[in-house]
This record gives sequence, structure tokens and C-alpha cells, in this order.
Amino acid sequence: MLEDDPEIARALTALASSTTAAPRRQPVHVVYAGAPRFTAELSKKLGAIALRALDEHASTPLELARALGNDPRSAALVHERVRQKLEREPVEDFRIDFEDGYGPHSDEEEDADAKRAAHELARGLDAGTLPPSIGIRIRPLEGETARRALRTLELFVTEAGRLPSTFVVTLPKVESEDALRLLARALDRLEAQLGLARGAITIEAMMETPRALIDASGACPLSRWPDACEGRLSGVHLGAYDLSASIDVPAPHQTLHHPICVDALLRAQLALAGRDVHVSDGATTRLPLAPKGASPEDARAAVHGGWREHAEHVREAIALGVWQGWDLHPAQLVARLGALHGFFLSSLADATARMANFRAERERATRVGATFDDAATGRGLRGFFARGLACGALTREDLAAAGL
Repeated sequence: MLEDDPEIARALTALASSTTAAPRRQPVHVVYAGAPRFTAELSKKLGAIALRALDEHASTPLELARALGNDPRSAALVHERVRQKLEREPVEDFRIDFEDGYGPHSDEEEDADAKRAAHELARGLDAGTLPPSIGIRIRPLEGETARRALRTLELFVTEAGRLPSTFVVTLPKVESEDALRLLARALDRLEAQLGLARGAITIEAMMETPRALIDASGACPLSRWPDACEGRLSGVHLGAYDLSASIDVPAPHQTLHHPICVDALLRAQLALAGRDVHVSDGATTRLPLAPKGASPEDARAAVHGGWREHAEHVREAIALGVWQGWDLHPAQLVARLGALHGFFLSSLADATARMANFRAERERATRVGATFDDAATGRGLRGFFARGLACGALTREDLAAAGL
């Protein structure tokens, strides 16, 4: 028997032990704000601003559906559940920014901001006001900003003293695996200093330069990033505008889903498939804000225009299999959640029927020995319901109706 061969037996044992754990919950977004703006209560404040935008510019379900381009048949439920989500958990992931959203500061100013933000994190941890996931973005670890980036990281982590269970460090403009290895080693030291388990702090790496996608040999380095991070890599995020600018795409054509950005997202998904590393889209830069002095009609049109563009980006990303993106302004939460909830609720009836058919076919195959639908169908449907439940678009009653 083949399995009695010692080498084959060892290979079988190794393959059996390589089964991965259930994937982590992926946030639907990450909200960025410059370090000086961060407070322990900021997530709650952002939710309140988003609710005011919803009430002012889309107080009825049909108005929100029209603004976002959603299916009007699910408008009432979308409006209700978006409101509930904004009241309960408006922010799923937050990044305290010490890079582009922070800008140039003296060393003294950045030291002070790192300490102040760390104290706010500790205060939020005590008060229970932090979002489920949180972290900081430091400056690049390549070039002249490397020492400043490490100093800010060390000041923040040591000043906070203790960290939430999900804490991530985002590294921008990754050009080489050496930068990822350096960050992993720095986190080893900080965890030991704080008495944290190794790997408690994870790494997000940003692909926003050509060398993140194609190295000097012509290979895609993304598949090597998890090993360079020594198992700490939790996410890879698209820096759409830096990436498109780096290949001389003219400013009017630097859009979130320019072909180079779509290519980057797909490369990351293929390179990181099965590694439990989340791929995230970038930011919609058109904000849903009204010009100063605009009439109520013009103000509403401006906000709706920003919402529609953002919602279209969310739907385009979903079509690519990318479930997370960046939000830069609290009013964008309405579009993000509205587009996501609209997708799940407009697809719910079809997904429920397909799940019932899949279960029936599997039962018939069990009884009569026939061939039944591909198991990937069941996995895909279960993923649909799991993601919908996690972000608040679906309820446990919706899952029960689908037999889950």
C-alpha cells in the first residue's frame, strides 16, 4: 500500500497537519485620521456625524437607494440596518496615521503626538470605546524616514503600556522585503519589552510602488511578504494614487480602479490566497461634502454625488472579491455600509434559494449515490452569509432561513 511507504506516510502527516484555522473576520473598511485628531471617543463621534449625514441627505429609504444606486426593493431594510450599524459599531477598523494623513512635523511635535495618541488609546481601552481593530501607520522604513518611523512606533507602543487584542502596524510604500523583516524584528523587541506574546502585533503592508508588484527579476514579490514578516502579515492594502502616479498616469485618470490598480488587487489575491492575509482596496478621494454656501438642493446633490461614486467603488471591489477599503470621512460610512448592505440584501433571496438547492442536491446524492453540485458552491454561499452577518447586513434569522 502506498501509505505504508515511510516517505509517503511522512508527507501525508505533514499535509494533514497543514490544515489552516478558520479565517479571521475581515473588517469592511479601515478609517484613517491624522494622529492629532485621534481620541478615545473618536469612533463614536464619527458614527454620530455619519448619522447626521444620513438624516440630512437621505432621511427616507428610497432617497438613500437612489443616491447610492441600490435596488429599491430592499431600500427599507438597507436604510434600517445601516442606521443600526452606525449606532452600534460605526467603525470596524481604525488607523492612527503618522504618514500622509499626518504630514511633516518636527521631531518634538511627532514625539508629543505619539505619546498623546498612546494615552488616548489606553483611555479608550479602559472605557471600552475602541473599535474591534485598531493600529497606527508609521512612515516608510526605507530611506530617510526609517529612524523616525521606528522612534514613533516605539514611543507609541511603550507609552500605551498595553495594547488591544487586535493591534496592527501599517507600513507604507514597501519596496523590499528587508523593510518587512526590519519591522518584524522591531515588533519582536517591543513585544518582549511589554510582556506580550510573540505575534500579538500584526503587520499591514501597502503596495503602492511598482517594486511591490514586480521585483528586479520580473517576479511578483507579494507571495514572499508573509514569510518576510515572519507570520505577522495580516493585510495588504492598495495605495492606489501613489501607485498610479509612479507609472506616470495623468492626475485626471488616477482613479481607484484604474487598470494598474485592478491588476495590483488581483495579483495580491492570487499571491496571498490561502495565507489568511486580507487584501484591501484604497480610498475614494471624492468626499460627500457640500460646498460652502450651497443651497439645500445643491448641497444634497453634492453629497449624493460623493456617495454614488463611493458606492460604485465598493460594488466594483466586491465584484473583484475585495471586501475591504479605506474611508477618509465619516459621511463616507453611509455609502460604504449602504452599498454593502444593498449588495447582501438584494442578493439574499437568490443566495437562500441556492443554498436550499445545494443542500437538497447533497442530500439526494447521499441517498442515491448521484453526483451533486461542486463543493465550492457551498463554500461560496457560506462565505456570503458569514460576511453579511459579520458586517451587520444580515441577521441570524436570515441565516436560519437559509438552513445555516
